[in-house]
Amino acid sequence: MRLRLAHSPDPDDAFMFYGLACGAVDSGPYMFEHVREDIQTLNERARRGEYEVTALSIHAYPYVRDRYALLSCGASMGDNYGPLVVAREPIGTEELTGRTIAIPGRLTTAFLTLQLALGRDSFTPQVVMFDQIPHAVAEGRVDAGLLIHEGQLTYADQKLHRVIDLGVWWLERTGLPLPLGGNAVRRDLGPEVAGDVARLIRSSVRYGLEHRQAAVAYALQFGRGLDVPLADRFIGMYVNEWTLDYGPRGREAVRRLLAEAHRAELIPEPGPIDFTP
Repeated sequence: MRLRLAHSPDPDDAFMFYGLACGAVDSGPYMFEHVREDIQTLNERARRGEYEVTALSIHAYPYVRDRYALLSCGASMGDNYGPLVVAREPIGTEELTGRTIAIPGRLTTAFLTLQLALGRDSFTPQVVMFDQIPHAVAEGRVDAGLLIHEGQLTYADQKLHRVIDLGVWWLERTGLPLPLGGNAVRRDLGPEVAGDVARLIRSSVRYGLEHRQAAVAYALQFGRGLDVPLADRFIGMYVNEWTLDYGPRGREAVRRLLAEAHRAELIPEPGPIDFTP
């Protein structure tokens, strides 16, 4: 069975799927076609049910829950760290009110969390491709920028200043990690295929963690401007024990984030959240 496995072209996702991509993990009766697109595009395609298996933002899940179930593995969690808001000058969080902030997409979890932190109508969002946000801030085209992916580690290279770390804000508020992204499988494939996919992705993640040097070298080709130490650090932030399984605390983090977002009228009712075992 041919299954399209869609994920972002970033070092953490590449690391996660290295075991499958290099053939070290036997995929059995399944042939995986790796599709790489930015996370906002994946969120939009998931709303149309285009790919059998896809990475998506936790923010997007309520919009696709009729088509997709979350897998219990493959999560990207920010445990006391996460997306950052940066500006050209040192400013306080309260000074973001009324400002134009570049965001990487309206369905990203980063944008959802920023709205929870600042208030939905307290700033003007401007969608910019995620890897262009630091440039937009540095050039003065926006007042501040919301950084995801490796921009969280490289923003100082452009003399930008951190205003707020949303992962820190969320942990201080809830005592939970911030669930940024996950992997989901289309429900029409049935529970047997879904279970197989979960097992294979977990095996791929475990293989990468156990063969870290080779997996980092593979992932580095997808890291924009990262050297080996920085790529390894970034991968370690988002591919770890949370990625092997959300666990009870990770599952609670997903439910808490979506419940708070629904109460704030930022998303539709998320409904029961099932995690394919």
